[in-house]
Amino acid sequence: MKSTTARRVTLSIAVVTALTGVAACGSSDGGSGKGDKAGGKSVTHVSPIAALRSAEKSTDRAESAKVRSSTTVGDAMSMTADGALAWGDGLRGNLTITYTGGQMADAMRQLGSTSMEARYLPDAYYAKMSEKFAEQTGGKHWIKYAYDDLAKLAGGSGAYLKDQMQNTTPNQSVKMLLASGDVKKVGEEKVSGVHTTHYSGTVNVADLADKSSNLSASQLADLKKQLDQAGVTTDTVDIWINDQDLLVKKIEKADTANGAMTSTAYYTDYGVKVSAQEPPASDTKDFKDLMKSSGTVSGGTGTTS
Repeated sequence: MKSTTARRVTLSIAVVTALTGVAACGSSDGGSGKGDKAGGKSVTHVSPIAALRSAEKSTDRAESAKVRSSTTVGDAMSMTADGALAWGDGLRGNLTITYTGGQMADAMRQLGSTSMEARYLPDAYYAKMSEKFAEQTGGKHWIKYAYDDLAKLAGGSGAYLKDQMQNTTPNQSVKMLLASGDVKKVGEEKVSGVHTTHYSGTVNVADLADKSSNLSASQLADLKKQLDQAGVTTDTVDIWINDQDLLVKKIEKADTANGAMTSTAYYTDYGVKVSAQEPPASDTKDFKDLMKSSGTVSGGTGTTS
């Protein structure tokens, strides 16, 4: 029973990480703005597409940020993430992830803790588990998820999992709206006291994967089938851009087989120094070794990411 729970949690962590990856993480106040100098009265002469392209480039060039987010998926999971990430030379960073409710929190509670340390490196993702979990892994606390191993999970969804976890950066939300072809300016608003411009759009998730991922035709076909089975079709994305053309807030909503998914994220302190090191090999267990008897990733896999 315990080992079954451990295997299920081990797989769920990989899936949840893709769902709540960098694109779904943010921090509190969006950094310093130029103030609400427009006063809500000025008329922009920049099209939404042009404005988003500028924001995509500026956010990408910043190369790091402090991050914090909250995510819920029906009664399956609610969680928060807090930390810092860098994307200038491959993805690196550290997050503290806390499961606050739902089935995932219950499963984690059985294994000794509802919180874990998450560490991102260019070739793999690491999760530090509880002492109780380590009792089932030969005393090892860290799980290593090599992105190439994740790609072998469940055809299209596994390949998409790798693509999301390895390549997603905070400007991915902006890219989503650009790729959707459906974006509008909502208005000018304050976010934690900072002047921002609010944009919104609806993304067809399967079409987005076709446009923005590196999946093969067969992997895309697998993914689209799995998305259909998971009840995932469209993803509504709202983003807020500050006067420095940096992403400061994102809200993402989608329907899944496990219920409504909502992710709210804030970003700040762009350019912050981030350091992330590989955990000691002596304290690390490989994901593929823990999952030798696992099957495929089922519906509601987090490919809404």
